[in-house]
Amino acid sequence: MLRFMAVLAAVAMPSLVAAHEYKVGDLVIDHPAAKTTPASAMTGAGYLTITNNGDAADTLIAVEADFPRVEIHDVKVENDVATMFQIEGAEIAPGESVTFAPGGKHIMFMGLDGDPFEKGETVNATLVFETAGSIEVVFDVETLEEIVERVGSGHMDGMKMDHGEGHDDHRNH
Repeated sequence: MLRFMAVLAAVAMPSLVAAHEYKVGDLVIDHPAAKTTPASAMTGAGYLTITNNGDAADTLIAVEADFPRVEIHDVKVENDVATMFQIEGAEIAPGESVTFAPGGKHIMFMGLDGDPFEKGETVNATLVFETAGSIEVVFDVETLEEIVERVGSGHMDGMKMDHGEGHDDHRNH
């Protein structure tokens, strides 16, 4: 019996780890991940997918974490230049999903101050939704390739990224 339990645990554990999802109200937050950063980076980017299984829209209105500033950003492309900008929130329509992915919507963790995001680390944060309320999540730090493989990427291939004033020029946010 003990051997059966060990085998069952070994089989079930990867599924639990791979799931890495959270639920609050009618929302499901899937696999929050932050991209590894170089040692000199002052900012880091976080990604996730939010699915609304409810009958009414909800909006991610804030992300709180232990950094001087945390903002919700999006990207627009004009004349082959992608520009990142802060948004007040991200609405998730009923029955829909919103994916925060490299080259599109993302969470900006600002003020890394010489402490880069390294593979295998985690970033604790609280997502704040207009209706569902708050939920604590953990962003796993992964490589850009791992994140893109899972969630895809936006329109960043070959684009120059303009982060505006005060941001490092790191492509593929």
